Amino acid sequence: MKQRIISGVIAGAAFVVLTVLGGWYFFALLLFLTIVGMKEYVRMNGVTMKHPLAWIAMAGMLLLFLPWNDLGMNQPSALHMLWILMFILLSVTVITKNEVTLDGAALMLLGALYVGYGFHAMYEIRNGDSHGLLTTIMAFFAIWASDVGAYFTGKAIGKNKLWPSISPNKTIEGSLGGVVLSLIIALLFAFIYPDVISIGRAIMIGLVAAIAGQFGDLIQSAYKRVRGIKDSGSIMPGHGGVLDRCDSWLVVFPLLIMMDLLPL
Repeated sequence: MKQRIISGVIAGAAFVVLTVLGGWYFFALLLFLTIVGMKEYVRMNGVTMKHPLAWIAMAGMLLLFLPWNDLGMNQPSALHMLWILMFILLSVTVITKNEVTLDGAALMLLGALYVGYGFHAMYEIRNGDSHGLLTTIMAFFAIWASDVGAYFTGKAIGKNKLWPSISPNKTIEGSLGGVVLSLIIALLFAFIYPDVISIGRAIMIGLVAAIAGQFGDLIQSAYKRVRGIKDSGSIMPGHGGVLDRCDSWLVVFPLLIMMDLLPL
């Protein structure tokens, strides 16, 4: 427990500093998390990092993650990037005479999109032209508030299981407690920064952070159950892997962009 607390504090402090600095500092942090997270995903699916399928998946993940405009190049269409990656993966099934299966190719495409665009969305929001740091902090605080609210509400009054076949410790009461605390935190930001975040926008951000964030957690839990593993990796002692720590983020941040919930 002591080692877990120490490693958590150090990692948390480094994360906060790099997030506040933004720019290429935050990019370097996200690039590291993206590479490690994709390696975890590949290994969870029984593919070694020496296999060509793994390297194609890693390249596809980077294709979706990299901020091409900030690198001085035109941003390719996301649909075009996905199609190219799909074509390459399907071609590998032919070249290997189905040694690489269609199912295996599909899993790598899914992972590249899940990890690559998930972390790209975090970079895009943090380095946006308008209130990037504020929006990023608000989103993280709302996600963490949902986690804290769900945990303590579940411990205190949780009786009805939310989804026992996937995550036996989660309760409906805990889930609702997470939503409430996430909304409270989001509304606090609206009251502190009324010229930047409207109450309506704050409510929507709080709901997305809580509901989608909890689904992100359940998605990772369900996947680990299918693969018969406890953690996606072991990046920090006692904290599991990148996908364990970032499962909510990978869902919430893309949705904030797609739903146009960023402060104007």
